[in-house]
Amino acid sequence: MHKIFGIKEKASYLDREGAYIIPIKGSKIGVVKTPKGYFLLGGGIDKGESHEQAIRRECLEEAGYTVNVGQKLCSAEMYTKHPRLGYFHPIQAFYIGELLERVKEPTEADHEFMWIEYEKLKGKMFVEMQSWAIEIAMDLSNN
Repeated sequence: MHKIFGIKEKASYLDREGAYIIPIKGSKIGVVKTPKGYFLLGGGIDKGESHEQAIRRECLEEAGYTVNVGQKLCSAEMYTKHPRLGYFHPIQAFYIGELLERVKEPTEADHEFMWIEYEKLKGKMFVEMQSWAIEIAMDLSNN
């Protein structure tokens, strides 16, 4: 399943591919809180990295956890105008998975990992397509 958010304007966009994990524990979702808001664990894919490698690296950086990356759930892309980057086109892949063990302190000081009840988190992610992916994950886990 793939969804496009936003409207593509006649402009040159900066494409940025990213991969994210949606860890679910009962009715809670594992997310990071930053000064901007809530985000899924994950981020941009570095040159030569696979989706799974990017998720593993980002989970260590953002939360200090090792992770088991499961199946790909969905993907989405968004056309937007970023205040610093200009016309921006993030392309994100979302995976089901689980956090295994906290092995170190996170290196991103402004990221606080937390488990939040889905009902309290619903629609409150900083990036709309991440809210959409969480909805799909919760629907799947409830069936």
